[in-house]
Amino acid sequence: MDRLGRASRDFLLENDFIPAHLSDAYASLSRDLLAGIENGWRETGRLSLVRIHGDFHPGNVLVRDQQVHIVDLDDTSTGPAIQDLWMFLSGGRTEQESQLAALLSGYTDFRDFDPVELNLVEPLRTLRMMHYAAWLARRWEDPAFQRAFPWFGTVRYWEDHVLALREQLAALQEPPPAWHDRS
Repeated sequence: MDRLGRASRDFLLENDFIPAHLSDAYASLSRDLLAGIENGWRETGRLSLVRIHGDFHPGNVLVRDQQVHIVDLDDTSTGPAIQDLWMFLSGGRTEQESQLAALLSGYTDFRDFDPVELNLVEPLRTLRMMHYAAWLARRWEDPAFQRAFPWFGTVRYWEDHVLALREQLAALQEPPPAWHDRS
């Protein structure tokens, strides 16, 4: 949480990436988000840690000639299993719970899954959002990044980012997605 959350927040605020009219709102909002994230970890308690991909999402799963290839392994680490599963969940609560049931149906063929980890879905999503903005900011002087991400640094980007983080604050207050193990 420190690297993805606090360090990201501090970098953005200390280096004036956020437009002045949003800076106080971002500072306050990100402080509240970090508190919500800490609460999610506290509610989860002690976790069993496993080797994880670290950046596992549909874009890092390639299928060619009916062969599945998992790519972009530079973020591999040790962490909770949910870290490698939550990015496959999208849409509203009903859609996410349906996706979660299908995902865990296959996952639990190979490894047990502790449903308490579901408390981390929204905290992990929030950390990723905060970290992604700081990741871009740390590389912004590279002309390749400016060409690849021309929208970054615009007032519109930061307004949308703050709005998305406000929605995440609400999501952190909701119960985690439900999974009914049918094994």
